[in-house]
Amino acid sequence: MYVIGDKIVHPMHGAGVVEDIVDQKVNGVERQYYVLKMSVNNMMVMIPILSCDDIGVRPIIKKAEADQVMSSLPEIEIDSTPNWNRRYRENMLRIKSGDLMEVAKVVKSLIFRERERGLSTGERKMLTSAKQIFISEMALAASCTYDEVEAVLNKSVS
Repeated sequence: MYVIGDKIVHPMHGAGVVEDIVDQKVNGVERQYYVLKMSVNNMMVMIPILSCDDIGVRPIIKKAEADQVMSSLPEIEIDSTPNWNRRYRENMLRIKSGDLMEVAKVVKSLIFRERERGLSTGERKMLTSAKQIFISEMALAASCTYDEVEAVLNKSVS
């Protein structure tokens, strides 16, 4: 599916570059894995090639799409359920969808909630994770640094 050098997104870890394709034996089963070098913290993630479709791994968006997402951030409508459990589940489903606009909704709603009322420990971790997923893909797609994208994000949701 992908080759070394391709820029791809793992829905729960964010965007990175396929660094290598390796054969690895796990639990007695030999499988091929993509070794994904994440754009944040230089973390390495191994993704089983046969599970990519099930996981939701996809190529990063194009620069034009990244520009469109960034310009539409101020217009994103947020709806925040008062029930913590329901809000957490809904946000987790949005992140797992792999849809960058859904992740942007999570980021924006949690930033606003943090400013208004503060966040629980779970939601604070979710915000950190969602921002990492969002910013990592935007930075790779737009050829920017993490800090540059984060600054634009913070400005657009203020």
